[in-house]
Amino acid sequence: MTKQEISRAQRETVNVLLEENRVFVPSDAFQQQAIIHDESIYAEAAKDREAFWGKWAGELDWFKKWDKVLDWQLPFAQWFVGGKLNASYNCLDRHLKKGLGNKTAIFWEGEPGETKRLTYNDIYCAVNKLANGLKGLGVIKGDRVAIYMPMIPETIFAMLACARIGAVHTVVFGGFSADSLKERIKDAQAKFLITADGGYRKGKVLALKETADQAVVECPTIEHVLVVRRTGQDVLMRQGRDLWYHELVDKAADYCEPEPMDAEDMLYILYTSGTTGKPKGIVHTTGGYLTGVAATTRWVFDIKPEDIFWCTADVGWVTGHSYIVYGPMAHAVTQVMYEGSPDYPQRDRFWKIVEKYKVTIFYTAPTAIRTFMRWGTQWPQGCNLSSLRLLGSVGEPINPEAWVWYHQHIGHGQCPIVDTWWQTETGSILISPIPGVTVLKPGSATKPLPGIEAVVLTQEGKIVEKGGGYLALKSPWPSMLRGIYGDNERYKKTYWSRWPGMYFPGDGAKIDADGYFWLLGRVDDIMLVAGHNISTMEVESALVDHPSVAESAVVGITDEIKGQAIAAFVILKEGHKPDSQADETLKGHVAKKIGAIARPQKIIFTAELPKTRSGKIMRRLLRDIAEGRALGDVTTLADTHVIEVLKEKYQEEA
Repeated sequence: MTKQEISRAQRETVNVLLEENRVFVPSDAFQQQAIIHDESIYAEAAKDREAFWGKWAGELDWFKKWDKVLDWQLPFAQWFVGGKLNASYNCLDRHLKKGLGNKTAIFWEGEPGETKRLTYNDIYCAVNKLANGLKGLGVIKGDRVAIYMPMIPETIFAMLACARIGAVHTVVFGGFSADSLKERIKDAQAKFLITADGGYRKGKVLALKETADQAVVECPTIEHVLVVRRTGQDVLMRQGRDLWYHELVDKAADYCEPEPMDAEDMLYILYTSGTTGKPKGIVHTTGGYLTGVAATTRWVFDIKPEDIFWCTADVGWVTGHSYIVYGPMAHAVTQVMYEGSPDYPQRDRFWKIVEKYKVTIFYTAPTAIRTFMRWGTQWPQGCNLSSLRLLGSVGEPINPEAWVWYHQHIGHGQCPIVDTWWQTETGSILISPIPGVTVLKPGSATKPLPGIEAVVLTQEGKIVEKGGGYLALKSPWPSMLRGIYGDNERYKKTYWSRWPGMYFPGDGAKIDADGYFWLLGRVDDIMLVAGHNISTMEVESALVDHPSVAESAVVGITDEIKGQAIAAFVILKEGHKPDSQADETLKGHVAKKIGAIARPQKIIFTAELPKTRSGKIMRRLLRDIAEGRALGDVTTLADTHVIEVLKEKYQEEA
């Protein structure tokens, strides 16, 4: 389906269909002013993918142009072979040379309320001084530097300073435990750690340095720990190892020559969960990664010089790497960075920030959107959100009800929503609308971006023209992972062994009659009920579609007759009672929405769901509870008490 296929006379009909969760057409005004408003970009990419990506790589500044766009030795890719560039230079120096040094780069707001306005010149100075400070400590090209920080500007300085001198950064989310930090430092064999005395979350002071100390005690490779003073709390500083950040940079020189990096030199390692329980160190290199994030920032977010962009992710996740640091800063974007929780001191904190800084583009997670739905419309209604012109979602499939709520109550029925599919391994967005071109369907990430060859396959590897199956990628793309750090065999087995020549991201998908992709979540979240594949996402979406439900999580449980049955954990909206009537109503609602085969066998009402500190529901732990197994790793849980309460409740009702 294209925008041309829907005439202007049909627009009123389209708006009715939106209410039925079917389609939304961006306004004529939006389409006309969009950077990408011509569908010919898809044909251009299909005609010659390498020439297409070479053109977009040429938007960056290179010290030496590449000799060859792509060297593909399945399953290993090299992009822009022989080219030399520097990521820090592309995010800073080149903007100053164009006279953009005084442009605001970041409006930063701490959770307690303090604010900073940082220009590109401010960040350039801070990054150069830190880069020189690190070099003075002995950090050299290729060294791994771990970063364990709150959402403060110094986190970005640290990443760009590493990139400037050719050190490989590995950012560890500031909510992770000492064991998780230790595991990642040891796997990367990091020589240096940058952390802070603490940070703020929901009004509480986090003791980051204390946690870092517990981790580092078992990390013999660490030579120095650099500590940012954020909260002012007392911390133990070990003589000879620990240094204050401000003291180091105060003495450092103002300019550090950016290291010319080969396009295939490592930029960073970022750890993501593995099915074996051992985190995978995903390797991203410089030239291809930067090309991918810079191009997709422009296409997907329609970024213009006057925009105020806010990606609410933490820099500790890939979304923060790609769409806070490297993608937006490659375009000299002005953006908002917020340290804390969306409900501190009240549930309107996000909306007050949008109003205060006149945010125009807002990018957040479906989990957050469903939480906002649960809290009620009074919070966004109390703020002026008229500056918004584009909304986005990231992290997991968005259910149609959440899409429509987001569109109506945050975008006031005017803002297109870019529902994006990608992952740590892909580096940049691969499936998403281009808002000036694409007709939107609530709940669908629409189509692969230009230059991306995505398909839906059967278990046997046959392409599905319409229907459900497994998502796969047929060809390499610039920002793809270059391997798992230190484990090429695991890389091959995890991503390339299912079908010959195909990359398997581990997600299920459906493709509809218009060729639109509907992501169904991880394939281990696909339940086999009486021989039928049912996505946990589909059942969750059906449950949340009911007006009494705020949030849900669904898992498959063993059933002697069906193979698997469905168990649903449900949070009701305020004012609704978790009784037997609600139980039967919701089971019937799911059966009506999907079919009797999807009717949950069991519904457990709860006040909370087990989530990671980044907000993702840990369905693995729910499966452990439902199957009566010993609980797996709970170190990434935001609140371990939640899982104990759920376990007791499930056992009582079993």
